[in-house]
Amino acid sequence: MLYHLHELGRAWLAPATYWAEASAKMFGDGGSWLSSLPGATRLAAGYELLYRLGKEYEKPAFGIHAVTIDGAEYPVVEREVLRKPFCRLLRFKRFADRADGLAGLRDDPPVLVVAPLSGHHATLLRDTVRTLLRDHKVYVTDWVDARMVPTGEGAFTLDDYVAYIEAFIRHIGAERLHVVSVCQPTVPVLAAVSLMAARGERTPRSLVMMGGPIDTRESPTQVNALATRQPLWWFEANLIHTVPPNYPGRGRRVYPGFLQHMGFVAMNPERHFQSHWDFYQHLVRGDLEDAASHRRFYDEYNAVADLPAEYYLQTVDVVFQRHLLPKGEWHVRGERVDPARIRDTALLTIEGELDDISGQGQTRAAHRLCTGIGEADRAHLTVAGAGHYGIFSGRRWRDQVYPQVREFIARHAAR
Repeated sequence: MLYHLHELGRAWLAPATYWAEASAKMFGDGGSWLSSLPGATRLAAGYELLYRLGKEYEKPAFGIHAVTIDGAEYPVVEREVLRKPFCRLLRFKRFADRADGLAGLRDDPPVLVVAPLSGHHATLLRDTVRTLLRDHKVYVTDWVDARMVPTGEGAFTLDDYVAYIEAFIRHIGAERLHVVSVCQPTVPVLAAVSLMAARGERTPRSLVMMGGPIDTRESPTQVNALATRQPLWWFEANLIHTVPPNYPGRGRRVYPGFLQHMGFVAMNPERHFQSHWDFYQHLVRGDLEDAASHRRFYDEYNAVADLPAEYYLQTVDVVFQRHLLPKGEWHVRGERVDPARIRDTALLTIEGELDDISGQGQTRAAHRLCTGIGEADRAHLTVAGAGHYGIFSGRRWRDQVYPQVREFIARHAAR
């Protein structure tokens, strides 16, 4: 019922939102006579702020169309190479790869970037992908908003997530592949590779795990505390709702994106209030570059996806409440997940010193579990001064983290 009320409220607000958008243009466009009225700049700024607070945010595009390699710019095309009901496997095809027969004849190692299925879209890793493209062939998991998946496709669980990762690794080819997992997927990725190793299958050359909840008993954060404060039934009773009839997934049980977004904002309400006030001031002063930066950030931050209820609840239970992976008690479809079975895959873990989502030690715990990997094939990096997003996006990622990721992958690609 809450989801239905939310959609009804959004429909009621739509006319006011459209009116605010139109008013912002009328008072802010230099070609409009209204822009010459006294106070027009402040009116335009206020209307745009109202519009952005009330509008619906759609999934952004990756928008990666070119990459610079060795001083030369090459086109990049985004291609869907495999589709499953809840995820699309994308390839960012560089026209500098050897298979294209073009100048450059590059044969860089393939990298699978496993994006989080935890609210925001895979485009949150745009900077990660763009940077990796300089030296790698890049694939990305693009998770589908659960409200867009018809109920006829069935449920999606954490076990299904693990199976998807296995399928993607096999599709690309494990013999040369390197896998980069960011935040939430470190757990299912480690499970997938563990199960493949236990069956005697080829496993990726390396795993790069960044800011993930391998063992949330280490340095628990506010996010971890929320997941353990209430019993599992509370999450199902209060956070799980049914998709309304105006979406393809009508009737599907989900953890709605709008509730997740409320939780994100509630973690730092003062910062978001100040950010919106600064945006208004930038518009009034004509600081167009700063205003554009605000739009880019919130176009991404405010775009959230519904999560399948079964997947969300199983994640809370397995990862955050019972800690089955680090305890060695996790079974996926009857097979025990044993990271000690991994032997032919190198492991790099990365944590942010100031990460308030996955605390220090949570990702590094993977080394304690992967006892079959030799010491020469392990490494850990703690990024000084970096929060959660700083380890995979922004200047710290590009200048401090990526050079070490690139070197680690290159070293193990040459084996």
